[in-house]
Amino acid sequence: MHIGIDCRLMYYQMAGIARYTLQLIRALSKIDADDRYTLLQSHRAKEPIIEHPSFSHRRMYTPAHHRFEQITLPFEVSPIGLDVLHSPDFIPPFRRNCASVITIHDLNFMLYPHFLTRDSARYYGQIDLAVRRADGIIAVSQATKADIVRLLGVPESKITVIYEAADASFRPVDDPTLPDRVHARFGVRGDFILFVSTIEPRKNVPTLLRAFRQLLDDYRLDVQLVLAGQKGWLFDEVFELVEDLALTEDVKFVGRVTNEELIWLYNTARALVAPSIYEGFGLTPLEAMACGTPVVVADVSSLSEVVGDAGLKVDPYRPDEMAVAMWRLLTDSELHASLSAKGITRASWFSWDRAAQETLALYHQLA
Repeated sequence: MHIGIDCRLMYYQMAGIARYTLQLIRALSKIDADDRYTLLQSHRAKEPIIEHPSFSHRRMYTPAHHRFEQITLPFEVSPIGLDVLHSPDFIPPFRRNCASVITIHDLNFMLYPHFLTRDSARYYGQIDLAVRRADGIIAVSQATKADIVRLLGVPESKITVIYEAADASFRPVDDPTLPDRVHARFGVRGDFILFVSTIEPRKNVPTLLRAFRQLLDDYRLDVQLVLAGQKGWLFDEVFELVEDLALTEDVKFVGRVTNEELIWLYNTARALVAPSIYEGFGLTPLEAMACGTPVVVADVSSLSEVVGDAGLKVDPYRPDEMAVAMWRLLTDSELHASLSAKGITRASWFSWDRAAQETLALYHQLA
């Protein structure tokens, strides 16, 4: 079978969907020796995504999310002779000569359309046609599947839930020099709470900041809040709020970090807080749990599904609940140790090998 995977987005941003695509490709390369793969890569990319005899790369001149994508991309894809095309960025070419699989990671753009830019609204506005034209849909959680059925009217039989997983590099690190390295690299002192994500409205950073202010005021702890992630959109409110709450000395924005630095931060943080008002899967808390870091998550969408009983759950609109949860993990060593162990066990249940096996089975079923 000849399988194509659209990887164009990986050139522009190595964030959630691009990381999902890379992990899936790596896992498929380990388990599938029978099929042939063509990876559709931006013509601007200088390096192949993977070196493997079953994987070739095809240069695409159509940029990801381009306004004329549906006109030009089919002309580039059709001559390749694919049996199945997988579109991890969920909008496939609508004209094609092969079966189509799309992955839907979340539907936050439908639930919170006021957060969209004009260009993103145009791109995401194609979702209705995408789910009708696709032969199979991968949802990354049961919560996302339920949203697809409820908001888009897709039959359940057309949707397959295939969970993501944390990369194997996310694990506990037994290195007594690690705190010193984190201090030298990021200027972090002592205990700190960690947030990891792009800074954008649905990540609910303002509520986290108010909760952290309450934590400092009510419990008088010497602790910092570290936010790792690039600026998204509508982020100005976050930086203004830090000033208004007098948190400039206690909150550190470290920006986008490397994978190695992220592992350092997970392993030295006292806890990770994921306060999002909506997530399609919740990879960040899963990575933290794999490192043995206890998590506090908003009790919404897929976050509860991913974390199970291995973390503390709070109302994302209640700063007081969030502050209490952070205080518990900062001061209760028994609870901290218990959730650390539970998190490692919970994270091990999610596997990219399993995800690749289930995805490959779907390819074969549709082709």
